[in-house]
Amino acid sequence: MNDVNDTGKAVSPTTKNNEPKPASQFEVMLITGMSGAGRSHAADCVEDMGWYVVDNLPPKLLIPLVDMMTSSGSKVHKLAAVIDVRSRSYFDDLSAVLSHLDDLGVRTHILFLDASDKVLVQRYESVRRPHPLQHGNRLIDGIREERELLENLKERADTVIDTSALSIHQLSTKLYEALLGSGAKTVSVHIFSFGFKYGIPLDADFVADVRFLPNPYWVPSLRELNGNDQAVSDYVLCDERAKEFIDAYEKAIMVAIKGYAQEDKHYVTIAVGCTGGQHRSVAISNELAKRFRAHGLSVTVSARELHRHERQ
Repeated sequence: MNDVNDTGKAVSPTTKNNEPKPASQFEVMLITGMSGAGRSHAADCVEDMGWYVVDNLPPKLLIPLVDMMTSSGSKVHKLAAVIDVRSRSYFDDLSAVLSHLDDLGVRTHILFLDASDKVLVQRYESVRRPHPLQHGNRLIDGIREERELLENLKERADTVIDTSALSIHQLSTKLYEALLGSGAKTVSVHIFSFGFKYGIPLDADFVADVRFLPNPYWVPSLRELNGNDQAVSDYVLCDERAKEFIDAYEKAIMVAIKGYAQEDKHYVTIAVGCTGGQHRSVAISNELAKRFRAHGLSVTVSARELHRHERQ
């Protein structure tokens, strides 16, 4: 836990040796802005990017949450909090909390979503809900009061996105561009090997069949190994047909990934199958992962069937 000084404020976390932890390795993002401008969708996008997201958080609770992030053994290093006028009087504490986070050395990023009054009115009328500051008055009164309350925070924001003319998919693209960059690098790829004899996967965007390659299973010295072993990998990848296939498949998938990035699809699953899922598919999956990582993509790899061989 963070220590507390005589003013009641938390101070920088320390290790067991009383050495300060590097708070700069932790990040806090505040998602804020006008009600109806797309905060909820922005929070979903940020969560998909790997942030731990909390919604409608009173600003003062940021401090104990950061304390949890910086505590020993915590695996949370990116906290995103949706903070807005729904927190009512607590919202007034935000400026002091931000200053305190700065004092701790925690990196903060303020993402502000905005839209024109006309668009906000149209959006509220379409969902038939009152504005949080309407208080029984006209909708436009609540919008104008909120805009006035948020004026200083907007000026302090690191990223401001006007969503007036954006669809939710266009907003996602804007967010990925602002936080991760543009193009294929915003797409995460998962590649897994499988055996056709155990069924075709249901959750793959692409399914590759590599049963046309020579099967290491019929080589006595390779039968008990799998595609993660160098001997098997060399046997599979040294075949000219394997090289030709991987070159062509890499090129085709990269065309699709670049298109997915433009169409707000940021996760791609590729399944590579052979007969039993032990040799050829594993070796090809590993090589494809290596190729895609060379393009700067985030890639994870798994092997669906290897546990079957281990049990045997």
